[in-house]
Amino acid sequence: MNKKILASLLALPLVAPVALAQDNAVKISGFGTAALTWSDDDRAQFGRPNQASGAADNFRTGVDSNLGLQADYAVNSWLSLTAQGLVRQDAEEHYGAELSWAFAKFRINDELSVRVGRVGLPVFMISDYRNVGYANTMLRPPVELYSQVPFNSVDGLDATWRRDFGNTSVTTQLALGQIKTPLTGFHARGKDIVALNVMAENGPFTVRAGHARVKVTIDDLASLNTLVGSLRAAGTGYRLPQVNALADEIQADGAKGTFNSLGLAMDWNNFVVQTEYAKRKTDTYINDTTSWYVMGGYRIGKFLPYYTRSELKIDSAVSASALGACPAGYPAACTPTLRQLGSAVRRVSVSGIGQGEQTTDTIGVRWDFARSVALKVQIDRVKPVGNGLFINAKPGFAGPVTVGAVALDFIF
Repeated sequence: MNKKILASLLALPLVAPVALAQDNAVKISGFGTAALTWSDDDRAQFGRPNQASGAADNFRTGVDSNLGLQADYAVNSWLSLTAQGLVRQDAEEHYGAELSWAFAKFRINDELSVRVGRVGLPVFMISDYRNVGYANTMLRPPVELYSQVPFNSVDGLDATWRRDFGNTSVTTQLALGQIKTPLTGFHARGKDIVALNVMAENGPFTVRAGHARVKVTIDDLASLNTLVGSLRAAGTGYRLPQVNALADEIQADGAKGTFNSLGLAMDWNNFVVQTEYAKRKTDTYINDTTSWYVMGGYRIGKFLPYYTRSELKIDSAVSASALGACPAGYPAACTPTLRQLGSAVRRVSVSGIGQGEQTTDTIGVRWDFARSVALKVQIDRVKPVGNGLFINAKPGFAGPVTVGAVALDFIF
C-alpha cells in the first residue's frame, strides 16, 4: 500500500473545510467503534477474522474497535472519486491503517454504473458496510461465516446494474480483479477473482444470492513451506508419487476456490431478521466448509434486543491416507517418516484460514440513545471443536467460552 496516498487520505479533514467552502464538491464522512471485549478463558484468545491477537481473560480494545474515514469528490454528473481509510487491529499486534476503498465511479446511465480501482468484494450480505458497526444490528458479524473469505476488497473493477420491476428493486453486481491480503504470519493472494452478487428488495424484505471464484496462493507461511518440502523429500527419496501429489495439493499455488452464499433480511413491524448460508470449496489444504447464522430481534422504542445462532462445519479436509505404511522392502525409516508427516498434515488441516468448527449462541441489545450513536452490549457463548476459530490457543484449551463486549458505534 502507498503510505503517501493513505496519509493524504487521513489528512483530508484538514483541507475539507476549504474545499467545502469553495464549491461543496468534497464530502467527508466517517464511522467508528469504541469497544471493550473480554472472555472467561485465558488458554485461548477470541478475535475477529484475520486478527493476530484477541481477548482472553482481560479487557481488550483492539478486537472490535476501529475508525474509518471516507472522502467523496464529484468531478461532474457522471464521474466521482471515493477513497476510504480504515484504522484497526488486524493481522499485526498493533493498530494499523489500510486503504480499504479507492475507486473512480462512472455513471453510465440511471441504471448502470462502473467502479474502477479498489472496491469491496461482494460476497456477504453486508460486504459494503461490514466494518461500519452503526449500520449493523449485531455488535460484530458472526465469525463463523465471515471468517470463510479472507479478502475484503478487490483491485480491479465492478459493474452495478439496478432496475425496478413493479415494487421490487433488483441490483446485480459483478466484480473482477485480484488482491493480496496480509494474514497472521503470511499473505494470501487471490487472482482471477470473479464475484457475482444479485439482490432483490421489496418493502421490508431483502433477498440476496452470490457466487465468487478465485485462484488462491498462500505466501510466506513457514510451517506450510516446511511441510511441503518434507513431503517432497519423502516422496522423491522413497519413490512414492502419491506423497508428491499430496504436496502439490497442500501447496496452495493458484488453487481454485469457490464461495456460494444466500441471504435474507427483514425489518417489518419492529421485527428484525437477518440470516446467511454459505459453502466454501477449494482444491487445496483449506477445508471445504458450510457456515450459517440466524439473527432475530424485536425493536422496543430505542432498544433492540436480539439473539443469534451461528455455526461453522467442516465438510471435507485434506486426507493423509497417502501417508500410511510403506510397502514391504522399503527402508525401516520410511513408515515412521510417513506417520510423522501424516500428523503434520492433520495439524495443518485444522489450523489454516478459518478452519476450525464452531457454534455460537449470542444475546445482545442495541440502544440508539442519540442521533448517529448506538450503544451495544453482547454476550457470546462459543462452543469450539478443538481450537475452533480461537487464536493463540494453549495446550488444554477446550471450551466452551463466554465472550462479552460493550461497544459505542457512531457515524459522522
